[in-house]
Amino acid sequence: MDYKTLAQETAQEILGYNQDTSGWKVVKTSLIYFWIFFPFEKKITVSSKASKRFHGNLYRVEGIIPESTTKLSEFLYKPENRVTWDKSLKVYNMVHKIDSDTFICHTITQSFAMGSISPRDFIDLVYFKHCEGNMDIISSNSVDFPAYPPSSNYIRGYNHACGYICSPLKENPAHSKLVMFVQTEMKGKLSPSIIEATMPSNLISFILNAKDGIKAHRIPSGHGSHPNGHSSFLKKK
Repeated sequence: MDYKTLAQETAQEILGYNQDTSGWKVVKTSLIYFWIFFPFEKKITVSSKASKRFHGNLYRVEGIIPESTTKLSEFLYKPENRVTWDKSLKVYNMVHKIDSDTFICHTITQSFAMGSISPRDFIDLVYFKHCEGNMDIISSNSVDFPAYPPSSNYIRGYNHACGYICSPLKENPAHSKLVMFVQTEMKGKLSPSIIEATMPSNLISFILNAKDGIKAHRIPSGHGSHPNGHSSFLKKK
């Protein structure tokens, strides 16, 4: 498999989702509270539309993170600290490095929805791309990877093209706008209604966890190893 070409195509697909303004339906909102020089609030919005990739939804999540785009992208991309802040995951490991911008990761999720959605595992191709205007795309897509075949311990889920787009906030470039796209096929025998009822809250939790995590880690800006981020945007069921 030509992983690099697939990674580049996935990033382009995520960019297309970001430019698509039609057909989205807001399914959940939440306020995120900041204190810089004075207290203020920003809204996290979750929207959805029918996925063209599978019989399920494509979700779009938008929020503001009080950190520069460079540092936010690095934080989301790097696998080292992922499980320390992403509470949806219990395992997030790079299993194959393709180049400085591309790798394959293995993730195992926590159960959620009070245990009604059991842990899943995923094998995802993760890719980082820096674009004009200081915008970064971190994309992911599930792939077959012979070294990590499905296990009887977990249901193997599938992430159709997913990703983050990080860009400077126009009114305050020291902060970032984070837009996340998720279309996860949980597999197994889950009712679509369970997924639709739980996914929006899980996605809002991800934004809140990322905000708290980057504040706690205070990642220094650095070039050479990009961010890592992926998959998991999904919460497995």
